[in-house]
Amino acid sequence: YLEDVTAPAEIPMLMPAIRSQQYRWNKGGAEVARMHLGRVLASDVPFHTKFHAVFHLLNTSVFISVLTAAVVSVPLLLWLHQSPIKEPFLFIGMFFFAGFGMLAGLYWVSIRQQVSSNGAAWWRFLLQFPMFLALSMGLSLFNSIAVIEGYAGRRTPFVRTPKFASVGNDALAGSARWGMPPVIAFAEAGLAVYFMVGIGLSVQMNYHPFLLFHLLLSIGFATLALYSVRHARMV
Repeated sequence: YLEDVTAPAEIPMLMPAIRSQQYRWNKGGAEVARMHLGRVLASDVPFHTKFHAVFHLLNTSVFISVLTAAVVSVPLLLWLHQSPIKEPFLFIGMFFFAGFGMLAGLYWVSIRQQVSSNGAAWWRFLLQFPMFLALSMGLSLFNSIAVIEGYAGRRTPFVRTPKFASVGNDALAGSARWGMPPVIAFAEAGLAVYFMVGIGLSVQMNYHPFLLFHLLLSIGFATLALYSVRHARMV
């Protein structure tokens, strides 16, 4: 990669545009897996090729896993608080969070290459990485729906990400016109409240194995719901 070569581009700056892009990417990835995964596994390619193909083609299913783990974590918190096997259970569960460490490493390297000062890089990492995790988790409901539709073969129109030619002109974002917030935004607001209840239970029981997890989830879902309402415009 030539890291010193840049290409000006416009990233989605409004929540409807972000949703449009995320839906297309994740549903498309699931559709590719539906079309090709079986053929790859049935082919004569080496095992390591099949192994990498499985992880590559099924990567969008991570949102289904995140959403499932999140929803189950609140009743699991209540069960673990009363369970005599909670310590071994939590110890085994720690291994499933190793992916967050690898993700943090990749995020840190990308920031460190952009910032010359080590202290400034750490400050930027500690501010941005938790919010990146929170928003990624917050997208898990919307993206899970896209992935499930892709696996199910549901046909939907190809909707391009809206562009506003706004490079260097953020004011154009305010002139965009949208309809009412999508129904999914209210479901996300409900999930934000659900995980706030999980936080309250942790504090009440003085038992905090999922406290950080629930905090990131509540921030992520609440942020998506808030911006969905904020970026809505009556047509």
